[in-house]
Amino acid sequence: MKVKRIVANVKTQDINKASYFYKDVLGLDQLMNMDFIATFGSHEKMDTQINFLSEGGSGTQVPDLSIEVDNLDDALARVKEAEIPIEYGPVNEPWGVRRFYVRDPFGKLVNILIHL
Repeated sequence: MKVKRIVANVKTQDINKASYFYKDVLGLDQLMNMDFIATFGSHEKMDTQINFLSEGGSGTQVPDLSIEVDNLDDALARVKEAEIPIEYGPVNEPWGVRRFYVRDPFGKLVNILIHL
């Protein structure tokens, strides 16, 4: 058996909030929209990964989601323009990533990063 995909599921009663944050701010495509589920993603080919953490690194909280982007400065500008508070960073970490943390509309801690 081979695992083909891992999907994060976030419970919400207001899917429109997901559209604003994940589509409008972060630029993901809406891949599916039904009464009970909306799926946002990218057509980029990605490695299948799941992380298990005792802490978030550098003494931070464990983020609920990690989103790797191709341009962290653009992501940071979009988050600031949307007036979403930054909870950590941006910072260059000793393990070779630059990142910052924000909370999505559902209170999930999101680690937005780029590999240096």
